[in-house]
Amino acid sequence: MTKKKVEVKTEAQEQKTEQTAKEKQTVQKKQDQQAAQEASSTEEAADQIGADIESLHEEISDLKDKNLRLMAEFDNFRKRSLKEKADLIKNGGEGILKNILPLIDDFERALQAMESTSDVQAVKEGVDLIYNKFLAFLGEHGVQAIETEHEVFDTDLHEAVTTFPVEDEDAKGKILDCVSKGYTLNEKVIRYAKVVVGE
Repeated sequence: MTKKKVEVKTEAQEQKTEQTAKEKQTVQKKQDQQAAQEASSTEEAADQIGADIESLHEEISDLKDKNLRLMAEFDNFRKRSLKEKADLIKNGGEGILKNILPLIDDFERALQAMESTSDVQAVKEGVDLIYNKFLAFLGEHGVQAIETEHEVFDTDLHEAVTTFPVEDEDAKGKILDCVSKGYTLNEKVIRYAKVVVGE
């Protein structure tokens, strides 16, 4: 009986050991499967991150290229604008000077006529015509003479060369004489009229 008991106990222990070994194998298999799945998902995540990084590098490269091109275009635009501005400043008066050349021709013809004619009245009329033509030319380009005759002295338009004592109360503070005409260009004073003011 004791032998039988020992055999039964040993058999039971063997079965128990076998069962424990099977359970350990099952647990080990499950752990191996989980580890394999985790390794697989980690590899997939690493591949995805690598692809994302590569995509971002390409995007950064494209943006750098676009930025360089834009900066180059802006630099070209700036240089072109500066050149156009310099040309405008340099040749801005070209149109006016072209329009003034016929007046120079008229003056030259008048000078030639003065040398060969004895009719002073005809020369005077010619010079008057040239003068009026020149005034019209100035008017076309926005230049106007500043009115001074019997006007009230205005420091925004006139420059007092001297004052002259007057007895008439109405003449006080008014312009008596104009020494040098003043002019405006599009309503901006380009030369003040030099005047004598009554006091």
